[in-house]
Amino acid sequence: MQRLRLKADGRIVELRDGQEFPLAPTISGLAPALSSTATVVPDAITGETAALPAVRDLRRRACLTQIEFAARLGVPVETIRNWEQGKRVPRGPARALLAVIAHSPETVFAALATEPSPA
Repeated sequence: MQRLRLKADGRIVELRDGQEFPLAPTISGLAPALSSTATVVPDAITGETAALPAVRDLRRRACLTQIEFAARLGVPVETIRNWEQGKRVPRGPARALLAVIAHSPETVFAALATEPSPA
């Protein structure tokens, strides 16, 4: 069984023998799209850089408008506009969520759409 971990910077790593091994996108046709539209984002804390898929490209591949994409992610539409126009850069959890959307958008949107069950 493969053990995966989502890092705070949006990277997905495989855990084997107590070590982390970065995973490349495995969905066919996704790797070329990511490499051509990725933005390198420096991490303010560690100084490392991580490739972040362009938000506009992720949204367009999901066939969503800015308003629909913002609603699915639970953020204001202005946030999506600012990310797409390069005025702001997604950080922390948003960056991690976008990285997961790049790998499996249907799964993420399905998980975000489910209502929490009442306790």
